[in-house]
Amino acid sequence: MSSSRGWLLLALATEATVVLVDVRLAAMSLSGLLIVGPLLASLRVAARPTALLTFLAVGLAIALGAADGALYIVDLVPPGLFVAVGGCFAILTARMRTDRDRALARMTRIAELTQRAILRPIPPTIGGVAFAAYCRSATNQALMGGDLYDTAVTPSGLRLIVGDVKGKGLDAVQLAAAVLGRFREIAYVAPDLVGLAKSLDALLSDELGTEDFVTVLLAEFVPGEVRLVNCGHHPPLRAGLQLDVLAPPTPAPPLGLHPDPVLQRAGLASNERLLIYTDGLVEARDASRIMFPLNHKIKAALTAPSLEEALDALRRLVFEHTGNDLQDDLVLVLAQPAFDDHADWPCTNSRAPGSGAANDVSESGGRAPGARHDRS
Repeated sequence: MSSSRGWLLLALATEATVVLVDVRLAAMSLSGLLIVGPLLASLRVAARPTALLTFLAVGLAIALGAADGALYIVDLVPPGLFVAVGGCFAILTARMRTDRDRALARMTRIAELTQRAILRPIPPTIGGVAFAAYCRSATNQALMGGDLYDTAVTPSGLRLIVGDVKGKGLDAVQLAAAVLGRFREIAYVAPDLVGLAKSLDALLSDELGTEDFVTVLLAEFVPGEVRLVNCGHHPPLRAGLQLDVLAPPTPAPPLGLHPDPVLQRAGLASNERLLIYTDGLVEARDASRIMFPLNHKIKAALTAPSLEEALDALRRLVFEHTGNDLQDDLVLVLAQPAFDDHADWPCTNSRAPGSGAANDVSESGGRAPGARHDRS
């Protein structure tokens, strides 16, 4: 609204300027330039104000003709007719632009609602786990890209998927939607995470091209621990007294490359948090092309008083590192057991069996081997 008002004022100022200059230059008639006002208005103003400005311009053209000494009606018609014809084109232009803008706004709203339906927000607390999530698409004006996440409350416990499909743009969005659809279809009935990963790979075989793949991290939250299946994805981080990389004991390829993953179990106490992310975090680069380091600053961010504050602190670190110029899609999911009663979490002060894959993060920023796959 403020933009259209500004253009209307500019058009009126143009009309006033033409009138003043015409009055000053008695030997020259500038009434034809009054068409500039309606043409300017048609670029940003609605059809009705443009029409009113056209009527004003026609009246001013006739008045200037009379002021310049025109004695007969036939002498006043040409300048007024010229402005009127040009004004009609301006009105038509404004009407077409307004209709187009309204259609675009409707389509944008539909696309936004569709994307929100595909990439549903995670509730703050679900299945005994508190969450904070952040998603940013590298594509301008898009809510989602090739990164994905979702949850499902199943008889086996709360299950979470975080994934990253190969590529960017609309093709990546389409493939991400297919992955989420398959996850929602079978997450509730798969007996375990390994079976879930293999079923996803089989069901997506018709969706994936010969060079397509999807890295996924599947998590299942149960009292005292989190169960993980990693198919080519970056290993999650566990933040507590120290920062651990929960690297898989045996690396597995992404979906689409027929993975045979193994189940990984790691303790997760009520005073610990789990960060699952996509490569938009660790591959975020600064002006010198140095990638974002996983160091002590990450631990300080993740141990903020609340999950939202922790996620905000982590995002600030990423944006400061990149100068707010992210070149890839980014998903961050931060989870913490929501129960305060440590009796419900038997592994509060110890690690669950099979958690030996956790590695300390070095000060310079370490990565688990075998967890990274390049994307085009």
